[in-house]
Amino acid sequence: MSQQTLSTVLFLIFVAATLGITLWASRNTKDATDFYAGGRSFSGVQNGLAIGGDYMSAASFLGIAGIIALSGYDGFLYSIGFLVAWLVALLLVAELMRNSGKFTMADVLAFRMSPRPVRTAAGVSTITVSIFYLLAQMVGAGALVGLLLGVTSPTGKALTIVGVGLLMIVYVVVGGMKGTTWVQIVKAVLLMGGAALITLLVLGKYGFNLSSLLGEAAAKSGKGEQFLIPGLKYGTAAQGIAGKIDLISLGLALVLGTAGLPHILIRFYTVPTAKEARKSVLWGIGIIGVFYLLTLVLGFGAAALVGGQTIAAQDKAGNTAAPQLAKAIGDAIFGSVGGTILLAIIAAVAFATILAVVAGLTLASSSSFAHDLYAHVFKRGDVTEREEVTVARISAFVIGAVAIGLGILAQGQNVAFLVALAFAIAASANLPAILYSLFWRRFNTAGAVSAIYGGLLSALILVIFSPVVSGSATSLFPDAHFAWFPLSNPGIVSIPLGFLAGFLGARLSKEYNPAKYAEIEVRSLTGIGAEKAVQH
Repeated sequence: MSQQTLSTVLFLIFVAATLGITLWASRNTKDATDFYAGGRSFSGVQNGLAIGGDYMSAASFLGIAGIIALSGYDGFLYSIGFLVAWLVALLLVAELMRNSGKFTMADVLAFRMSPRPVRTAAGVSTITVSIFYLLAQMVGAGALVGLLLGVTSPTGKALTIVGVGLLMIVYVVVGGMKGTTWVQIVKAVLLMGGAALITLLVLGKYGFNLSSLLGEAAAKSGKGEQFLIPGLKYGTAAQGIAGKIDLISLGLALVLGTAGLPHILIRFYTVPTAKEARKSVLWGIGIIGVFYLLTLVLGFGAAALVGGQTIAAQDKAGNTAAPQLAKAIGDAIFGSVGGTILLAIIAAVAFATILAVVAGLTLASSSSFAHDLYAHVFKRGDVTEREEVTVARISAFVIGAVAIGLGILAQGQNVAFLVALAFAIAASANLPAILYSLFWRRFNTAGAVSAIYGGLLSALILVIFSPVVSGSATSLFPDAHFAWFPLSNPGIVSIPLGFLAGFLGARLSKEYNPAKYAEIEVRSLTGIGAEKAVQH
């Protein structure tokens, strides 16, 4: 059996199994609580696995391994940032959001403010962040199929992106949160197993001596000791001080962005109690922490056993480094047949990763459109649960189509880098509004709207006029030249602007409701309001 055939069979088995789960879940999805929050029926362990499945995306498995394989030490900073970010989510957001909200981020923001402008702003921000994140998964899907099936034409990769997009729409429309959660749980187990297997094989080849692995990776990279120290990707002599600032900006976005990601925030609403919310985050941190340590071996292993030139020849952004490593280590230990089987397994796991994450992202954005924009802004609350869920399903088609189109356009970008942009937007727009709403008594409607739009627009404008979009060979439009912002990561500017806009907006408005703040303070700390919502 050929590599392509085996990979296809394994992938089809996963798709068939997850579609079965989705159909099963659809029979248990009876109302809006089931569709948006899985009936709040998942345990802390189950939700922790689902959080890991939702968070460990194509950026984690494909993108980070690729950046480490091509850029060494600087690439591993992505792993550190993604992991440390969970401390912010655990300490500041997880339990309080679960206690204060119902289905979406906007439920918390609108609780003590004028609901229509706040829900409008939150809905726009949620959809924008989700689409940026979806971009990365779509690009990863195209790169993966190019390696597996030998598809090199842009048309072939575009067709793959369309296929992945259609599958994610099915997961969301049919299964809702219950189906999506179980798909993410299955995917988390598969991904951890696949990554652990490759890590053990690579370490075994080097006698479980990490120094030997790093030494060979540095030698094969063509960059020598520079491969193992900071400055290869950020802060180079050519970049000057701008490169060092770009690195700090990246770190800020990664560490602060998780607590503002809509598809992560809605996961806190799927558990019945605040205790289970805390437990789910702790389980999620454990799973995610182990995985990001494994990416160190995956990335440097790819550099040592495959080589940077070979990786870049297949995909210039390095997105196929992990599958190429699977083939190389399999060939070295088990022969060509073993290498083919290992590559097929890892590729199927990577596909599972992409499908599970895009389902979560599509659910978050379609839920926000239906629950926040349609039900509370357009219809002013005069809508039935059945109608709201129908609109959510329809919006999943529209958001999926937009993600497919932009994913085709963004081919060739590194998926970890694309996700970092989503983190920067989430940290700039969503996080200031969430933290102010939970902890600042004087915060109001004008502050929330200013924080969201100020952070969102500043991040988007800086990205549009940065080297990400034009001015370099790796830009979205390499032949265009309208970049005046020198940094690829806007967070160091846009995050403070988001907090500043929220502060100024709140101070310049006279609106203030101390009774509502006292109510949400008690609710966020005790879960009293949330418990009643669950019971009814």
